[in-house]
Amino acid sequence: MAARLIAQVIVMGTQIVGKAFMEAYRQAAANAAKNGGQQAAKSGSGGSKAAAADAITRKTGMTVDEAMNILNITKDADLAKIVKNYEHLYKVNDKTVNGSFYLQSKVVRAKERLEMEWAAQGNPIKIASEAPASESAGTSASKADPSAPSHQSGGDKQT
Repeated sequence: MAARLIAQVIVMGTQIVGKAFMEAYRQAAANAAKNGGQQAAKSGSGGSKAAAADAITRKTGMTVDEAMNILNITKDADLAKIVKNYEHLYKVNDKTVNGSFYLQSKVVRAKERLEMEWAAQGNPIKIASEAPASESAGTSASKADPSAPSHQSGGDKQT
């Protein structure tokens, strides 16, 4: 008898809560439909810039502020300072000097995020760095070239 009463109370409570959630959802959907067009109209061209920045943030998973924090720069930093910080952080976190590949990747992604932001603003600037590009080009060319001479000693040759 008590189990049946408890079951009825649980079922009735679930129905009440379910109906309340459905009504709240309907109200939220109605408000979004009514105010959604007005919000886009109010934002005008600023809304499209914000939408573009949000799309880049979703794509990269990093905000501009986070990228600036990683590269240790401010909004008014000049390009030379950005390049200097990027190169320093890239070299310090290189695996050959017992650095962290994860942190090095974060530094590269932060640079890419800033480049994407500048491109979205109509000012495409590439942060060119000499050291990382030349280091990676030199190591990959020697590993990937099958015509490179082998370094076998004379005694190891097979006839």
